[in-house]
Amino acid sequence: MNRLLLRGFDIRKAHLDAVAQAGLVDVLRPILKAAPLIAPVTLRGQKMSVRMTSVGDVGWITDAAGYRYEAHHPKGQPWPAIPERVLRIWQEVTRLDRQPDSCLVNYYGDGARMGLHQDKDEADFSWPVVSVSLGDDALFRIGNTTRGGKTESIWLNSGDVVVMGGPARLTYHGIDRIRFGSSRLLPKGGRINLTLRVVT
Repeated sequence: MNRLLLRGFDIRKAHLDAVAQAGLVDVLRPILKAAPLIAPVTLRGQKMSVRMTSVGDVGWITDAAGYRYEAHHPKGQPWPAIPERVLRIWQEVTRLDRQPDSCLVNYYGDGARMGLHQDKDEADFSWPVVSVSLGDDALFRIGNTTRGGKTESIWLNSGDVVVMGGPARLTYHGIDRIRFGSSRLLPKGGRINLTLRVVT
């Protein structure tokens, strides 16, 4: 494992080996059936290119009412629990007693991207956000704590884990593009990104 620090982002390259990555995908299969991926819409009514769902006590949703966390999937059912395998990653990289109460599951298909944004819908920004990459390579761009200014980019590969804490917690970041088909982890290609958060 190679550990990099980039603008306060703690990037742990190859934190998960191939066996661990495949195990995570297996754990996610029944979750995606119980809480199907949805195509979120921005406040301006534009459909996002990333599809998403959540696990945990609450999940992140967006609609005409705004960006927020809710206890139920838009179809009405409670979110599934965060799998133990996923919680272990949080404990390995944060060493915190506090467990996350939400994990967003984002799927990037061919052409999907995520614009520069801050994760700021949580109640307490002193807790880190932990991001896990599975599948195709993604070009991760890091900005500043305010919009504008110079940015830096790094390719995230399957098995990489990023910890966003401290000054980096409210830094703008996003995914410019993925190399569709660069990984064989997901049979139909694409990238899954898990982001663990303390919401309440």
